[in-house]
Amino acid sequence: MIKKLKIYLILAFVTLAAQAEQTRFEMSAPNAVEMGQQFRLTFTLNDRGSNLQLPPNLNSNFDILMGPSTGQSTSIRTINGRTTTEVTYSYTYILRSKSEGTFEIRPASIEIDGKVMESNSLKIQVVKAQSQPQQQRQPQSGGSSSNQGSQSVDLGGDNLFLRMEMSKQNVFRGEQIIATVKLYADPNIPISGFEEVNLPTYEGFFTQDIEIPKQINFTREVYDNRIYQVGILKKTVLFPQQNGTLTVDPFSMTLLVQQRVRPRSFFDDFFSGIQTVRTTITSKQARVNVKDLPPSPANFYGGVGNFSVSSEMSSEDVTTNDAVTLKVTINGTGNLRLIRNPELQLPTDFEVYDPRATDNVRATDNGVTGTKTIEYLFQPRFEGDYTVPSIPFVFFNPSTGSYVTRSTQEYTLHVEKGTGAESTTVLSSRQREDLQLIGQDIRYIKQGNPMLRSRGATFYGTPVFYSIYGGSTLLFLFLIFIYRKKARENANAALMRNKKANRVATKRLKAASGFMKKNQDEAFHEAILKAFWGYLSDKLGIPVANLNRESAVDKLNEKNAEQNLIDDFVEIIEQCEFARYAPSGGSEARSELYKKAVSTMSRLEKQIKR
Repeated sequence: MIKKLKIYLILAFVTLAAQAEQTRFEMSAPNAVEMGQQFRLTFTLNDRGSNLQLPPNLNSNFDILMGPSTGQSTSIRTINGRTTTEVTYSYTYILRSKSEGTFEIRPASIEIDGKVMESNSLKIQVVKAQSQPQQQRQPQSGGSSSNQGSQSVDLGGDNLFLRMEMSKQNVFRGEQIIATVKLYADPNIPISGFEEVNLPTYEGFFTQDIEIPKQINFTREVYDNRIYQVGILKKTVLFPQQNGTLTVDPFSMTLLVQQRVRPRSFFDDFFSGIQTVRTTITSKQARVNVKDLPPSPANFYGGVGNFSVSSEMSSEDVTTNDAVTLKVTINGTGNLRLIRNPELQLPTDFEVYDPRATDNVRATDNGVTGTKTIEYLFQPRFEGDYTVPSIPFVFFNPSTGSYVTRSTQEYTLHVEKGTGAESTTVLSSRQREDLQLIGQDIRYIKQGNPMLRSRGATFYGTPVFYSIYGGSTLLFLFLIFIYRKKARENANAALMRNKKANRVATKRLKAASGFMKKNQDEAFHEAILKAFWGYLSDKLGIPVANLNRESAVDKLNEKNAEQNLIDDFVEIIEQCEFARYAPSGGSEARSELYKKAVSTMSRLEKQIKR
C-alpha cells in the first residue's frame, strides 16, 4: 500500500513539473523605438491567468497610453496522428517613451492556479526621433495640378547601405575575428529581392564560414543613433596570416526595391502607383591592424587561442613489434586547423611512422572551437622498459598576450619478447599496410637440398639473351621518351589544368545532381557556379580571383564561341547567383537548370580550342 502511494505521489509530482515546464509567460516589445513613438508591449500566456502585475517602475520611463487589450487565439497541430490544441492569451499595452536612452523592463508577474509566475525581462533603446521621408511633389502646369504626392524614400546615403562589422580591429597574427556582412535599410524601404550579390573576398586571411539561415531575416537595430532594419548576409571567422594593415576591398549588391512613383494622372495612380526599381549599393573598405607575435619559444606549433591538451596510449604492456598508438587531443578555441603536429621524441629502438591528424571543429558566433586529434604510431624492436616522454605544446593566448605551455602525461612502456614469428604485429587504429614487418629484410643461408645448375651451361651470349637485351634497351628508351614528355606536360600547369578542365567540371556537375536529388537548393546552385567558374578559369587561363562575368564573356568572344552559347552561360550564372539569395522555383526549375548546365558545358568543350 505504501509502495503504491509513493508511486502515485511520484507520478503526480512529475505531472505537475511537466505542466510547469510547459507553461509559458513571455513579454515582447521592439528592441529599438524613436523618442515619442508609440509601441506595443505584449504579454502572452498559454494558460489562463489572473492578477497581471506590470513590471515595476514601468511608469518611470514610459507613458501607458492604453491597455490592457486582451486577446485569445487557438492553434491545432497534428503530429504522427496525434492532435494537440493550445490556447494562447495575450495582454497588450500601448506605451510611449519619455526620454532617450537604454532602459531595462523588469519581469512582470501573473497568477496561474494560485501560483505566481514571472515573465522574461527586456531591454529597449530609445533614440532621437528621425525625420520623416520627404514628399515628392508633382509640379503644376497649364492651370491644372495634381497634388496627390506619392511618398518615396531616397535609396542612397544613410537610408540604404552595406557594412562590414568586425569583432576586433587590432589583433595578433592568427587571432580569430568574427566578420559580419550586414545590410542596413530604412524601415520605410520595402526590399523585395536581390539580383546580384558580390560578397567580400578576404585576401590575407584564412577563413571559415559560420552557418546562418538561408533566408535573410530582418531585425531592428540602432546604428549611429538611428533605427534600421538589418539583415545579416554572411558571417565568417577570419584568421589573419600576415602582419600589418590588412584591407577588405569594397563589395556590392543589387537590390530590388518597391518604390512609389509620381502619378501622371488620376487613373495612373489608381491602377499602378508602385514600381520595382533596381539600386546598387557598395560597402566601404574595412581594415584590420595585425600585430606580429612575440618571439616564439621552442615547441610552438602555430596555435593561437586558448587550448588544453590530453593524451591516451593504446597499451602500456606490449611485445616486440606490436604496434602502439599514442593519441594526443588538442581541445579549445582558436586556429585549430592551422596547428602543426607536435613532435614526439622516442628512443632509437622504436620504428616510428608519420602521425595522422584529424580535425573536428565548428564555427559559431564565438569563433572556431573543437578538437584536433593526432595519432602517433610506433613499434618497439627490443624487449625492455621504455619511457614515452610527455609532449610539450606551446600556444599563444591573445587575451593575455603571452605564450602558454601545456604538456601531455609521460608513459612507461613495458615490452616483452614476442612469441612465434618476430614479424607478428598487432595493429590498433592504423591499417596493416601502413606497417613494415621487421625480420623480412635478411636473406638467410638456404638449407636442405636446393636445386643446382650444371657448370658450363650459361644463358649469356645466346640469341635469346641478345634478343631480350635489345628489346629491353628499346623499351627502356621508349619509357624515357614517354616519361620526359609527361614531365614537360606536368611542368606546364596551365596545360594540365586545360586538359583536366572538362573532367573536373563534370565531377562538379555530378555533385550538383546529388544536391538536386536531396533538395539542397543552395548547395545545388553553388556547385553549378563552381563548375562553370572553375572550367572557364582552367580553359581560359584566368585566375578565379580575376574571373567575372565581363572577362569571361570577352574571352569566349576571343575564342569565337557562338553568341547563343554565351547567352546561355550568362543566363545560368545569373539564375544561380539570384537563387542563392531568393527562393527558387522548386524541383522542376532545378531539373531544367541542371539539364541546361550540362548541355551548355558540353557545347563549351566543343567550341573552346586551346
